[in-house]
Amino acid sequence: MTTDHDGVRDLLAAWAFGALEPADEKTVPLHLAECESCAAEAEQLRETVRLLDGPPLNGLLPDEPLGLRNGTPGVLSGALRTRPAAAPHVAGHAAPYAAAVAGLKALLPEIEGRWTTPVVHDWDVHATVAHLLAADEHLARLLGMGPRVPPSRIAEDTRWADAWDQRTADVITHEHGRTPEETVADWSAQADGLLAAPEARDHELAARAVMLMGVRLPVADHFVVRAFEAWIHTDDIGRALGLAVPPPPEEHLWQLVRLAVRILGLSLGPTAPPVLFAVTGGEEWVLGSEDEPVQAELTLDPVDFCLLVGGRYAPDEVPRGTAGDEAAVRNVLERASQLAWL
Repeated sequence: MTTDHDGVRDLLAAWAFGALEPADEKTVPLHLAECESCAAEAEQLRETVRLLDGPPLNGLLPDEPLGLRNGTPGVLSGALRTRPAAAPHVAGHAAPYAAAVAGLKALLPEIEGRWTTPVVHDWDVHATVAHLLAADEHLARLLGMGPRVPPSRIAEDTRWADAWDQRTADVITHEHGRTPEETVADWSAQADGLLAAPEARDHELAARAVMLMGVRLPVADHFVVRAFEAWIHTDDIGRALGLAVPPPPEEHLWQLVRLAVRILGLSLGPTAPPVLFAVTGGEEWVLGSEDEPVQAELTLDPVDFCLLVGGRYAPDEVPRGTAGDEAAVRNVLERASQLAWL
């Protein structure tokens, strides 16, 4: 049973989906009655769920799980609402990854018979799940988990991006020799292992910095990166199949945004023309030089920003608001799009 403030905040997404474990079904509402900030956040999450589902169709009970609402598949919200009670409790830094994993698992039943549908790059649905198996493996191995796919022969001095691409290619080749169900089983088991790791539950353990994907970050941040990638590829699959995939819950979305802004700032460095960067509904940052006056302003929607960083928008295509030096703005947009490894 959870009684502390931080513990209840980690359960708000489950509360919004009506998926609390029995031990928390009384405790969370009691806390919400006493804590204005948690109550406001909880209501915002529940409103997001309501908007995702849309109004009920004729002939369906209000609490009946839906396959379609107004022609838009309500697959994810319905499945998350009925997630297994044994789903692991994790700390706040791993909550976005837990939600993203649950989202893809919710989508999987809709993929039956459609595994060869083209998705992104030259991958079909099967290959996209295989890529996630390969991508999550790097963090899993750092946390002491063994690989679920035979190791690749990659030279130790290989640049990380080339090694990343080679490992994905090797895993996809291996998994195309197996059934999609076998690939899903290994991806799911590895994801569950990550969420069961002590680092997923303990903030102090997750504060340890490790090198992954060419950047040294705390393990906590690498969990957020894994969430980012799982959501992006779930969205890729949904788009390919004509299924609506909602964005992450707002609290999780802002975790993705803040980490992406930090990495973008590091990538731009201290000498880039300074740009005041704002994300609608949230914060603003000055990116680039701190020694010069701001030369331009750039505003992006949080989901659009994440899609840009994930390589799903070209710099000149992402919806944006701008003012000032267009060259400085374009520098930020191009650098953001170049962060994509997805």
